[in-house]
Amino acid sequence: MNNNFLRRLISNVRCSVCGRRYVAGNVNVLGHRHDIWFLSVFCPSCQSQGLVAAVVREEREEEPVAELMEVTKKGRDKRPVEMDEVLDMHNFLKSFDGDFACLFSRS
Repeated sequence: MNNNFLRRLISNVRCSVCGRRYVAGNVNVLGHRHDIWFLSVFCPSCQSQGLVAAVVREEREEEPVAELMEVTKKGRDKRPVEMDEVLDMHNFLKSFDGDFACLFSRS
C-alpha cells in the first residue's frame, strides 16, 4: 500500500474536535499489520493529536476500500467501548512487549 495514498485518504477525514479536514502533511503512517494501518494525525486548527486505525483492502479491479476509526486525545468516540473490546485489548497487552517496530513488521 502506498503511504501517499493513505495520507490523501486521511486528508479527507475531518478532525473530531473542530471539524476541519486534516492536512496530508500532518498525517504520519506508523505501520500496519495485515490490512489494518495505524496513522498519527495532527490538526493544526485546534492543535489536537489523534490516532487513526484504517482497514484497507485492495479489491481486484476496484478502488481500495477503507473503514476508518479515529481516536483523539480531546475527542470521544460516538459510542461507548464494549466490554469485549476492553478484554481483547487487555489480552493483547498482557503479552505485548512494547516493540511496535516488530509488531508492524510482521505480515
